Amino acid sequence: MSKVLPLTGNEAGAEAMRQIAPDVVAAYPITPQTELMHRFADYVADGVVPTELILVESEHSAMSACVGASAAGARVMTATSSQGMALMWEILYIAAALRQPIVMPLVNRALSAPINIHCDHSDSMGARDTGWIQLYCENCQEVYDNVVQAVKIAEDKDVLLPVMVCYDGFILSHTVERVEVLEDHEVKEFIGPYVADRPLLDLDHPVTYGPLDLQDYYFEHKRQEAEAMRNCKPVIQRVAGEYELLSGRKYGPFDEYFTQDAEHIMVCLGSAAGTAKAAVDELRDAGEKVGLLKLRVFRPFPAEELIAALSHAKGIAVMDRADGVNSIGGPVFSEIRAAVYGHSSAKISNYIYGLGGRDIDIDMMKSVFQDMKDGKYAEQAYYIGVRE
Repeated sequence: MSKVLPLTGNEAGAEAMRQIAPDVVAAYPITPQTELMHRFADYVADGVVPTELILVESEHSAMSACVGASAAGARVMTATSSQGMALMWEILYIAAALRQPIVMPLVNRALSAPINIHCDHSDSMGARDTGWIQLYCENCQEVYDNVVQAVKIAEDKDVLLPVMVCYDGFILSHTVERVEVLEDHEVKEFIGPYVADRPLLDLDHPVTYGPLDLQDYYFEHKRQEAEAMRNCKPVIQRVAGEYELLSGRKYGPFDEYFTQDAEHIMVCLGSAAGTAKAAVDELRDAGEKVGLLKLRVFRPFPAEELIAALSHAKGIAVMDRADGVNSIGGPVFSEIRAAVYGHSSAKISNYIYGLGGRDIDIDMMKSVFQDMKDGKYAEQAYYIGVRE
């Protein structure tokens, strides 16, 4: 049984955290994540959750405390944005390599310089190869649902990897939407009690964390980490199936919107998918065979599934809210093109949009479909919505 609440993205994330009631949360405030932790800190102060909330002096310290608490045997969560995640950089790799199932809402925000507090995906895309699972959200409902699912995914014994739940700063974090929330006991039963794998505080079974690992074993351990990421795919799907039975809401590695017969398909992730759907609706009403593929899971990258979904298209336009700077295109474009290479004759183009919170509207989305229809493709990325 669910209830409907008016929640911002940050409030939806905090509500999920309240129901999960992690053992330890270590965090540091940064816009636009701050309200999430303000709300959760209220729950701690009011005795609503038994969580040990550690107020640290920086995001580097926050992730360090999370790694230590997780290694000790606690269920651990945190949250951050932009420069805060950048300050965690060293410890992101450590959390993943030590196989710590930490869950972190990441409220997407542009990286400095110049300083900017609004949304793009340069923070999470910069961290795409740190070994963290990455889930992306289109709306506040998905923020809530993905945070709940992330805990069960991370803690699965075939996974044991940290998870970022990424959602767009201000566009979602501060926007009130209708969110269906599960009952507390349903969330507790869904995620189950936490049973740590080889905790440091199990003195009867001593283990070592973070030892020096030279040529003799380092390669094998990194291969194991990569295998764990590959093992995530069936677990993510199984957890999504169980969550659908509980909530009635279906999740996969991506959502397809009128793609089955589409000649031209747009690929994007995050809140812009809603705008893209509106553009698809208008063009479909005009008789155009267009569709949208919205990525939810970016790590592990669902290459095989994407090949099956995209191989029939004549044209593919990949939308990136982060610039590859000196690459051929943005990070999502590079992955999509590599995946479909040799499997599709479709022409693929890349559009960089929305940096620093710049808006993208329906007409801009429609212009991308028009470019595909007109056969307009380039090896380098197009910049859409930028002043020349």
